[in-house]
Amino acid sequence: MKQPGQQTVNKGETYQIEITDMTHDGEGVGRVDDFAVFVPEALPGDVVLARVISVKKTYARALIEKILTKSNQRITPVCQKAEWCGGCQLAHMDYKHQLAWKQRYVEEALNRLGKIETKVLPIIGMENPEGYRNKSQFPVGFADSKLVMGFFQKRSHQIVDTDHCRIQHPLINKAFQSVKQVLRDLRVEPYNEINHSGVIRHVVIRVSFCNHALMIVFVTRTDDFPHRDELITCLTKELPEPASVYQNINSKVTNVIFGSESRLLWGERYIVDRIGDLQFAISPRSFFQINPIQTKVLYDLVKGAAALTGTETVWDLYCGIGTIGLYLAADAKQIIGVESVEEAVADARFNAALNGIEHARFIAGKAEDVAPKLLQEGLQPDLVVVDPPRKGCDPDLLATIKAVEVPKVIYVSCNPATLARDLRILTEYGYQVKMVQPVDLFPDTSHVETVVLMSRAKD
Repeated sequence: MKQPGQQTVNKGETYQIEITDMTHDGEGVGRVDDFAVFVPEALPGDVVLARVISVKKTYARALIEKILTKSNQRITPVCQKAEWCGGCQLAHMDYKHQLAWKQRYVEEALNRLGKIETKVLPIIGMENPEGYRNKSQFPVGFADSKLVMGFFQKRSHQIVDTDHCRIQHPLINKAFQSVKQVLRDLRVEPYNEINHSGVIRHVVIRVSFCNHALMIVFVTRTDDFPHRDELITCLTKELPEPASVYQNINSKVTNVIFGSESRLLWGERYIVDRIGDLQFAISPRSFFQINPIQTKVLYDLVKGAAALTGTETVWDLYCGIGTIGLYLAADAKQIIGVESVEEAVADARFNAALNGIEHARFIAGKAEDVAPKLLQEGLQPDLVVVDPPRKGCDPDLLATIKAVEVPKVIYVSCNPATLARDLRILTEYGYQVKMVQPVDLFPDTSHVETVVLMSRAKD
């Protein structure tokens, strides 16, 4: 007799499956005789015929062959490439249902993984969830006897050749079209992943929302860049908006996009964008939030939760180019940012000077290593802000927060699962969750940002 959750499906066979839930990355979840099956592009409420492509011990994966009953959450994607492109996991889902799912995702992660029972405030979505991205990274390759440029197909490194993306800023789409055509016209050799040959690996395009300046970065396998001058001449004629053109060199056999060396070929060293009243200089490899419209919403939430009075010392950990710390600086006595990437620290210092902020200090190093030295200087924090990568906070950093006994912590997260894990640790260290506010920075994708305010429980 089969136990619940035991394998009951076979690879290659087709099953009728009712979709009842979604995974954290937006795949539909259904069951065949109580055995879990994950189905990409399926939504709760769909009934599908799906062919099983892999079977593991506790779950299987299947691809839709036919939709028998459509979910009321399902829409026809505006983008004609959405079915193949791996960029927008939820393009087939109505936006109000995207928001509802992201809300539930945060709630369930905190409850199930974090063992935290707290109210999650209603997610803040976008009024117009299009054209919000200020940066995109386009792989370049060769197919059907021509250079192709676009996005990687889902679960593969096949490039979906495209000319337009609805979530990119219109100027990125415009620049993308021009760059691809010029590369074709000049017969610049695209990168070949199989034999590690060719020149152009990626084209990275950034845009400033405030002044519509463009930064175009050509990531090359080789130090030599054939037709470089002709390329720049053509692009600066066709695009009146370029502020800078860079070459980044990445000669390694790797999936990492950028190499360590970036060369300014033409124009300005930075493009400058704004969040609120502050300006931020952005270089090719700077981390700057992808959606500046919702970033202001996010940072205003942080500022409101911080409730600074002008007397506080704030530690901004995982500070990147200093955006959150500098956003809080007007209301704080001093800001101390810590970041392990030295290039980002240099940008943070530049941004402090750009905005005339003299009471912000940025230090290169790991937060868990730098914090004890700050304490030795007498720089006890009144507030710690953490904005870690998707993997969450280093355990040593959380232990440092406990040891410092900082009264207030604000956690900005891009991953509800690691957020829940870290909040559970902090609650065990004596902190209480006071506010949880999700914000949708990435419509049509499975990603969600969350701001959490915690305070130290009084003994």
